[in-house]
Amino acid sequence: MTVNLEVAEGVGTIRLDRPPMNALDVATQDRLKELAEEATRREDVRAVVIYGGERVFAAGADIKEMQAMDHTAMVLRARALQDSFTAVARIPKPVVAAITGYALGGGCELALCADYRIAADNAKLGQPEILLGLIPGAGGTQRLPRLVGPSKAKDLIFTGRQVKADEALAIGLVDRVVPAAEVYEQAHAWAARLAQGPAIALRAAKESVDTGLETDIDTGLAVERNWFAGLFATEDRERGMRSFVEEGPGKAKFQ
Repeated sequence: MTVNLEVAEGVGTIRLDRPPMNALDVATQDRLKELAEEATRREDVRAVVIYGGERVFAAGADIKEMQAMDHTAMVLRARALQDSFTAVARIPKPVVAAITGYALGGGCELALCADYRIAADNAKLGQPEILLGLIPGAGGTQRLPRLVGPSKAKDLIFTGRQVKADEALAIGLVDRVVPAAEVYEQAHAWAARLAQGPAIALRAAKESVDTGLETDIDTGLAVERNWFAGLFATEDRERGMRSFVEEGPGKAKFQ
């Protein structure tokens, strides 16, 4: 398989495994969607790490495969391409990308689907599609400006240049830079901590933030309000408040 899902301690690791560069061909895209949907369904998966291995996250699409596709073929494929990445973005649980080596093109777009990004100090990210006479087609023109702002996104998309980890951190493309040998360990630790949290409240928080970014503030506030009130029906809310009153903050153990 070109993508695998491994689960331990409530953390599901979606691992890209298509050496040498984890090129995202059609089969890999379809498998990614399948495993994202499985991670969404599984109750033993409470948080997710997206990982490409020690050497590379994902260096982009399979250019040879794409070169053989004409306009009609891509019209038929483009929606499925986007759907595979959207399935990752819509996992209703905390998702962290553990970025090693290159995250270019589709690889960068995949990292954009995560809630949090931890990069190796030698990582390089970018959207080089313009150098092929194309634009990003797996969400890059939409998710990148939402993350770093339109001007910085246009600079990366218009030039196709690669940014090193320090610049990626400075512009908000990644959230933490660590030594290469520690990327997966730290990503897993981030996910494992959240896997112990209140699952429904985390889902509510993620949906409220994501919906709010895509709509007007009144609609966003309505989503927040409904989730906020609804959480008063959960056992986790009862447990969390009882623990706060009896033991002080931060000591609740959630189911």
